[in-house]
Amino acid sequence: MHLGQIKSPGGVIAAVFENGLARPIPGHNTLALIRRSEVEKTPLGKLAAELASRHPEEHVPVLPITPPEVWGCGCTYETSASFRDAEHGTREGMYAYVYREARPEIFFKGTARVCAASGQPIGIRPDSKFTAPEPELALVLGTGGRIAGYTLANDVSAWDIERENALYLPQSKIYDGCCALGPAMVTADALPDPYRLEMSCIITRAGHELFSGSVSTSKLHRRMESLVEYLTRANHVPCGTVVLTGTGIIVPPEAALAPGDVVAIRVAEIGELTNHAVIVE
Repeated sequence: MHLGQIKSPGGVIAAVFENGLARPIPGHNTLALIRRSEVEKTPLGKLAAELASRHPEEHVPVLPITPPEVWGCGCTYETSASFRDAEHGTREGMYAYVYREARPEIFFKGTARVCAASGQPIGIRPDSKFTAPEPELALVLGTGGRIAGYTLANDVSAWDIERENALYLPQSKIYDGCCALGPAMVTADALPDPYRLEMSCIITRAGHELFSGSVSTSKLHRRMESLVEYLTRANHVPCGTVVLTGTGIIVPPEAALAPGDVVAIRVAEIGELTNHAVIVE
C-alpha cells in the first residue's frame, strides 16, 4: 500500500494513494496511524484501508510522514566509500574502514524542518560549490525501531565542505532543504524484499539531461535491521523517525547542483521523488 499525507482544511492528514488519486483518512496523520496500528495490533496497510475514504480525490502529496527525527547512514555502498576516500587522497582511508567494519556511519540529518516533499525545493548552501543529491532508500520506523515502511530520500549534501575537513560533516549535511522525502511511503508488508529494488537518478538543467545513474539495493553492504539496531543503541528514537540507508549513486563534481536543476529519483515500487534546487540563505 502507498500511504502518504495531503493537506486538508483541518491540517495535514494521511491518505492512501492509488492510481494518482488519494483516499483521505480523516482524523489521522501518518504518525498517528502508525501508533494506532501498534496499539490495536493491526497491520498498518489493513488499518489504512479500513479508515480511508471510499471516494478517491485529486490531491498533491506532501511529506509522507512528518518525521520527528531523520538520521543518515554513510559508506553503505562500496561506490560511496571509494569515492569519498579518493576525494581525501587516500587509497584505503577512513571511509573504506567504516565500509568494512561492523559499526556503521550514522549521523543526524535533522527534523521535519529541513525536509521537502516531492515538488518542493531542495537547498544549495551559498558557501558550497559542490552540492550534490544522494538518492537513497529510507526506512520509516515505528516504536522500538520496527520498520513500518519505506520511502525515497534525497540526502542533499555539500560535498566540498565535508571534503575540506571531515569534522565539517554536520554543516555539509544539515541546513534548510537538505532532505527530500516521498512521494509516498510503502508499508513494509507491501514490500517484502527491499534488497531487490532498482533506483535511478536523473538531473536535468534547462530541460537537458546533465547526469543519470542507477543502482540496485542488492548492492547495499549492510542489513537494514543492523543499521536500525546500531542507531537505537542507547538512543531511543521516537516513532516516526526516518533512516536514510546510504547512496550507491555518485554524482561527479561536473554535475554539481545549480539553481533551477531538477532531480528525479525513482523506484518503480515506490514512485518518483522530484525536486528543484534553489540557493538557501
